[in-house]
Amino acid sequence: MNFAAAIRPALWLGAAFNSVVALSLLVPAAFGLAPPPAGAEFNTWILAWFVALFGAAYAWMARQPAVPRPLVALAAVGKAGVFVIALACMARGIIGAPAFAVAVGDLLFALGFLAWLRASRTR
Repeated sequence: MNFAAAIRPALWLGAAFNSVVALSLLVPAAFGLAPPPAGAEFNTWILAWFVALFGAAYAWMARQPAVPRPLVALAAVGKAGVFVIALACMARGIIGAPAFAVAVGDLLFALGFLAWLRASRTR
Protein backbone atom coordinates (compact mmCIF):
# COMPACT_ATOMS: atom_id res chain seq x y z
CA MET A 1 0.00 0.00 0.00
CA ASN A 2 1.20 3.50 -0.82
CA PHE A 3 0.89 5.19 2.57
CA ALA A 4 1.99 8.56 1.21
CA ALA A 5 -1.00 8.61 -1.14
CA ALA A 6 -3.36 7.35 1.57
CA ILE A 7 -2.69 10.05 4.15
CA ARG A 8 -4.91 12.79 2.68
CA PRO A 9 -8.00 10.56 2.39
CA ALA A 10 -7.29 9.26 5.89
CA LEU A 11 -7.07 12.82 7.22
CA TRP A 12 -10.36 13.79 5.53
CA LEU A 13 -12.00 10.64 6.91
CA GLY A 14 -10.60 11.45 10.36
CA ALA A 15 -11.96 15.00 10.14
CA ALA A 16 -15.41 13.69 9.23
CA PHE A 17 -15.29 11.06 11.98
CA ASN A 18 -14.30 13.63 14.62
CA SER A 19 -17.03 16.00 13.43
CA VAL A 20 -19.67 13.30 13.89
CA VAL A 21 -18.27 12.36 17.30
CA ALA A 22 -18.26 16.02 18.38
CA LEU A 23 -21.90 16.37 17.32
CA SER A 24 -22.82 13.15 19.13
CA LEU A 25 -21.24 14.55 22.30
CA LEU A 26 -23.14 17.83 21.99
CA VAL A 27 -26.49 16.25 21.03
CA PRO A 28 -26.31 12.59 22.11
CA ALA A 29 -30.05 11.96 21.86
CA ALA A 30 -29.96 12.79 18.13
CA PHE A 31 -27.59 9.84 17.71
CA GLY A 32 -29.52 7.48 20.00
CA LEU A 33 -26.89 7.83 22.71
CA ALA A 34 -27.13 8.54 26.39
CA PRO A 35 -24.58 11.05 27.66
CA PRO A 36 -22.39 10.09 30.59
CA PRO A 37 -23.66 11.67 33.78
CA ALA A 38 -22.25 15.11 34.60
CA GLY A 39 -18.91 14.78 36.34
CA ALA A 40 -18.47 11.21 35.12
CA GLU A 41 -14.94 9.87 35.32
CA PHE A 42 -15.02 9.27 31.54
CA ASN A 43 -15.45 13.00 30.91
CA THR A 44 -12.59 13.85 33.25
CA TRP A 45 -10.22 11.37 31.60
CA ILE A 46 -11.09 12.52 28.07
CA LEU A 47 -10.62 16.18 29.02
CA ALA A 48 -7.29 15.47 30.73
CA TRP A 49 -6.12 13.47 27.70
CA PHE A 50 -6.85 16.31 25.27
CA VAL A 51 -5.24 18.92 27.50
CA ALA A 52 -2.12 16.74 27.79
CA LEU A 53 -2.15 16.01 24.06
CA PHE A 54 -2.23 19.71 23.19
CA GLY A 55 0.52 20.35 25.75
CA ALA A 56 2.67 17.73 24.02
CA ALA A 57 1.94 19.41 20.67
CA TYR A 58 3.12 22.76 22.08
CA ALA A 59 6.35 21.12 23.30
CA TRP A 60 6.85 19.49 19.89
CA MET A 61 6.33 22.82 18.12
CA ALA A 62 8.76 24.56 20.48
CA ARG A 63 11.47 22.06 19.50
CA GLN A 64 11.07 22.53 15.74
CA PRO A 65 13.70 24.53 13.86
CA ALA A 66 10.87 26.56 12.30
CA VAL A 67 7.70 26.95 14.35
CA PRO A 68 4.75 25.73 12.21
CA ARG A 69 2.50 28.78 11.82
CA PRO A 70 -0.69 26.84 10.92
CA LEU A 71 -0.39 24.83 14.13
CA VAL A 72 0.16 27.97 16.20
CA ALA A 73 -2.99 29.39 14.57
CA LEU A 74 -4.87 26.21 15.49
CA ALA A 75 -3.54 26.51 19.03
CA ALA A 76 -4.80 30.10 19.23
CA VAL A 77 -8.26 29.04 18.05
CA GLY A 78 -8.29 26.16 20.53
CA LYS A 79 -7.23 28.36 23.45
CA ALA A 80 -9.75 31.06 22.55
CA GLY A 81 -12.46 28.40 22.24
CA VAL A 82 -11.74 27.13 25.74
CA PHE A 83 -12.15 30.66 27.06
CA VAL A 84 -15.45 31.21 25.21
CA ILE A 85 -16.82 27.87 26.41
CA ALA A 86 -15.77 28.63 29.99
CA LEU A 87 -17.35 32.08 29.79
CA ALA A 88 -20.62 30.59 28.54
CA CYS A 89 -20.54 27.92 31.24
CA MET A 90 -19.85 30.45 33.98
CA ALA A 91 -22.71 32.65 32.73
CA ARG A 92 -25.00 29.61 32.98
CA GLY A 93 -23.76 28.71 36.47
CA ILE A 94 -22.15 25.46 35.31
CA ILE A 95 -18.67 26.41 36.53
CA GLY A 96 -17.46 28.77 39.20
CA ALA A 97 -14.87 31.52 39.31
CA PRO A 98 -11.88 29.20 40.04
CA ALA A 99 -12.49 27.14 36.90
CA PHE A 100 -13.08 30.29 34.88
CA ALA A 101 -9.81 31.77 36.18
CA VAL A 102 -7.95 28.89 34.54
CA ALA A 103 -9.66 29.72 31.24
CA VAL A 104 -8.39 33.29 31.50
CA GLY A 105 -4.93 31.76 31.18
CA ASP A 106 -6.09 30.15 27.93
CA LEU A 107 -7.23 33.55 26.68
CA LEU A 108 -3.82 35.04 27.47
CA PHE A 109 -2.10 32.25 25.54
CA ALA A 110 -4.49 32.75 22.60
CA LEU A 111 -3.70 36.46 22.52
CA GLY A 112 0.03 35.74 22.76
CA PHE A 113 -0.12 33.19 19.95
CA LEU A 114 -2.08 35.63 17.77
CA ALA A 115 0.42 38.40 18.53
CA TRP A 116 3.28 36.11 17.49
CA LEU A 117 1.47 35.15 14.30
CA ARG A 118 0.97 38.80 13.43
CA ALA A 119 4.54 39.83 14.29
CA SER A 120 6.12 36.93 12.41
CA ARG A 121 4.00 37.34 9.28
CA THR A 122 6.03 37.62 6.08
CA ARG A 123 5.07 40.39 3.75
